[in-house]
Amino acid sequence: MLGKFHEISLQTADIAASVAFYERLGFSQCGTTDTWPHPYGVMTDGRLYVGLHQFKFPSPTVTYVQPDVAQHVHGIEKLGVEIAWKRVGEDAFNEFGFLDPSGQAVRVQEAPTHFSSERHRGESSLCGDFAEFSVPAADFEPMREFWEKLGFVAMTETDVPYVRMSMTSDHLDLAVHRARTLDQPMLVFAAADMGERIDRLRSLDVVMSDDLPRGLDPRHAALLRAPESTALLLISAVD
Repeated sequence: MLGKFHEISLQTADIAASVAFYERLGFSQCGTTDTWPHPYGVMTDGRLYVGLHQFKFPSPTVTYVQPDVAQHVHGIEKLGVEIAWKRVGEDAFNEFGFLDPSGQAVRVQEAPTHFSSERHRGESSLCGDFAEFSVPAADFEPMREFWEKLGFVAMTETDVPYVRMSMTSDHLDLAVHRARTLDQPMLVFAAADMGERIDRLRSLDVVMSDDLPRGLDPRHAALLRAPESTALLLISAVD
């Protein structure tokens, strides 16, 4: 329903610092178009694309590409989704956006603003494999109903490794977690050898946050915070 996943768009006050942070984690830069007038860069691990915008907007935003935005927005509205903003016209870069029940922003734009990376999807960063983008919500059921209308498939709620509900799709997996786990959205990465990866990151002087969700073993899990305040949760792969 939404189109092809494009990026997790993040606001940063210092794009150079953000780029340096993701490069230290093993991400690569992507080429970008000249669509945006503000400083803009994209980092990827081959699977996840992180768009760094030195510009004020609702951040983070989950961004998709759908060529026929003007027509597509009507289909989204027919599902009962309230459009929060819309810019459609011959002289504009067509896009629209909305908020899910948790307040998470989603944008659909008419064309890509970065180029695909030559990096192989199987080539993970030091963080491991990108697993899902998880957002906090007090009630999981409204999130299930909302996202399933948009083509996601919600899994059964689980308490491993913390209380969460995953929602899968062809392009990007989302999840919902309790605010007491972490009161902000997070990029979740998983790997069977996460303990060794964490040791490697520490050797590179990557700072681990003290806000690791309760119940996670710091020997096999870590929380990182990027310069623009993005939370990256690293956990051992769950069988």
